[in-house]
Amino acid sequence: MLEKKEHNYEKAVLVGLVTKDQDEEKLKEYMDELEFLAYTAGATVEKRFTQKLSQPDSKTFVGSGKALEIKDYVKEHEIGTVIFDDELSPSQLKNLEREMEVKILDRTNLILDIFAQRAQTSYARTQVELAQYEYLLPRLTRMWTHLERQRGGIGMRGPGETEIETDRRIIRDRISLLKEKLKTIDKQMATQRNNRGKMVRAALVGYTNVGKSTLMNALSKSEVFAENKLFATLDTTVRKVVIGNLPFLLTDTVGFIRKLPTQLVESFKSTLDEVRESDLLIHVVDISHESFEDHITSVNQILQEIDAHRKPMIMVFNKIDDFSYEKKDEDDLTPSTRKNISLEEWKKTWMAKSKYPTVFISALTKENFPEMKKMIYDEVMKIHISRFPYNDFLFEYFDNDDEENND
Repeated sequence: MLEKKEHNYEKAVLVGLVTKDQDEEKLKEYMDELEFLAYTAGATVEKRFTQKLSQPDSKTFVGSGKALEIKDYVKEHEIGTVIFDDELSPSQLKNLEREMEVKILDRTNLILDIFAQRAQTSYARTQVELAQYEYLLPRLTRMWTHLERQRGGIGMRGPGETEIETDRRIIRDRISLLKEKLKTIDKQMATQRNNRGKMVRAALVGYTNVGKSTLMNALSKSEVFAENKLFATLDTTVRKVVIGNLPFLLTDTVGFIRKLPTQLVESFKSTLDEVRESDLLIHVVDISHESFEDHITSVNQILQEIDAHRKPMIMVFNKIDDFSYEKKDEDDLTPSTRKNISLEEWKKTWMAKSKYPTVFISALTKENFPEMKKMIYDEVMKIHISRFPYNDFLFEYFDNDDEENND
């Protein structure tokens, strides 16, 4: 839809609210995540603005006094972008742009921008473009957009039709075209899934930036793009993996996130179909992140929304090499120290008591990989035996780490 531009790390400020539904601690978590999103998109955050309101102001999201404070700051410090943590209504966006005279983004628009940068294949680009247009359509009233004409000429403009109405018609036509294009691709991808035969299919799911692609590379010996930024992976990747001598298909999917825009959930339907149609979910969690429990909840909610929550699952708590906690000695005068947790200690935590098979690993250093691979093998084998009850004798587990290291 929009031309991708090189980001030169523009200066931005963040805006968020403490409300009856979101306390200060929760807001800080969201603002930390929003700052990481901004960094991923190509911005440096100069300042955060927060305010306590029972609910967002219907006109400017924040109160008029706070809006003026933000306006003065961005003018004095030559800030080009103001990013709001929640989705703004068309009227809020219009009023804020008129008031502050700088670029106004909300969380949804920011995520869409990142997706536009990250989309590599024509399929991913089509999905992102559809989501962008669906986001843009109700917000056209705020400005004359000067969209490139997809259609026009003699007889195409009705009597008294305004530029905005013309743009709306162009966008609706484009949305219809993109939806038809995605339907065609969806059918092709469904055919591809059916053509994979009866081989067991496992899908890596989890919050964005938890290490799914790194784990995919380690298990499949492939080179899936992995980076310490949000949404490093957008395109679904499927690889054949063999553990012991048991083959299965492993899918790396787009990461989930809190407040995921509804436009993206809809336009990324086929990507989510890979999760829906898998036999086993491998839920990867970044144990080093302070909000990992919220991340688990968010992923489980999305799995429920797409009706994939009843599938067999393995919980993989990743990045144990990056985790440490603050240990305070009894003497208050003694400085606190950072302490790592051993594998045996991890196995005594509440996470290990999950209703699903659970393992603690580091995808980066491959710590505890043998236990994880044996766990995946056992779960895949259960599914395989139920599908092929008479040929399970063909497979025998063995730990092939030594063989892999010699490749």
